[in-house]
Amino acid sequence: MKLNQVHHIAIIGSDYEKSKHFYVDILGLEVIREHYREDRKDWIKQLWYNYLWIWSVIYFTMGFFNILFAWLGLISFFLPLAFAIGKGSKGFCNRYCDRGQFLHMLGSQKGFSRKKYMPGLMKSRAFRYGFLVFLLAMLGNMLFSTYQVCAEAGSLSEVVTLFWTFDVPWHFAYPMEAKPWVAQFAFGFYSLMLTSAILGILTMLLYKPRS
Repeated sequence: MKLNQVHHIAIIGSDYEKSKHFYVDILGLEVIREHYREDRKDWIKQLWYNYLWIWSVIYFTMGFFNILFAWLGLISFFLPLAFAIGKGSKGFCNRYCDRGQFLHMLGSQKGFSRKKYMPGLMKSRAFRYGFLVFLLAMLGNMLFSTYQVCAEAGSLSEVVTLFWTFDVPWHFAYPMEAKPWVAQFAFGFYSLMLTSAILGILTMLLYKPRS
């Protein structure tokens, strides 16, 4: 088996202060960051990407006040694809995904997750690919709606559609004029991002944090 990289190595110690003295004072290693886990009564190092969940909070908050900020979600949409193509792995999703870190923070650190295994059906290849096809179909529908507004074949709909069924009025988040198709894409993309985030939170509550 060929290893391309090592993410981290966990060394369990019975005495934190003695272990820290050995690795820092004797071996000369550097402590980057420390974090005390109250639920487990132990220490763990926090890395910078553990805080990427903040971006999710900022993104959805900005979209609540101004829907045009929804365009920034394209960063979270294309970065995993570029990472997967360039690296050929799921490294981005496992480490740098802001929503993944958000679910980990809520489920593991705050203890909101039941931490149960998903049913076998939800882990099956047929279910996963079927859901992916469904999401791509919804993305295509959103792009088609944007095209219709751009071609003046349809009117701007100032709503956020949750679960592709429930239209929630969102006109209050459109305080500044923009080209109708630009706004339509923002409403549609924010709907997609918010729906997927809610689905992630629901599965986090029922099963493991990143289910």
